[in-house]
Amino acid sequence: MPSVDPARSLLAIGELAARSGISVSALRFYEQHGLISSERTAGNQRRYRREVLRRVAFIRTSQRVGMTLADIRAALESLPDGRTPTRADWARISADWGSRLDARIADLQHLRGELDGCIGCGCLSLTTCALRNPDDVLGASGPGAVRWSID
Repeated sequence: MPSVDPARSLLAIGELAARSGISVSALRFYEQHGLISSERTAGNQRRYRREVLRRVAFIRTSQRVGMTLADIRAALESLPDGRTPTRADWARISADWGSRLDARIADLQHLRGELDGCIGCGCLSLTTCALRNPDDVLGASGPGAVRWSID
């Protein structure tokens, strides 16, 4: 049985990008923010273990359902020894995130309802505008310019 060269089981950043469908710059960003890690060659080139493919898939799926990088990092840090998430880990983490997603969906549905009542107004500054100035909080600040930039 031939032995496997450990150096051959590592992926260069271009290989990881091609196999994961993620750009090289995104992979560098993920690494900079502690979501993935690499080993360095003598020439200071990044090399990734193959399990990083699953970790990248976890990150992308988590982003797709609306989780922030901080949420994703916290979930990954909760895993023992920084290991790659398993199917059971995903079930536990996604169940944890479910209530946050439900709350976000409710907020977006409420916002959609407010938007329907606002279309055509154009002012976005009336005391009744629930989008730009909910509950007229800016009016309570008194007369004059209160806000210098548009949110």
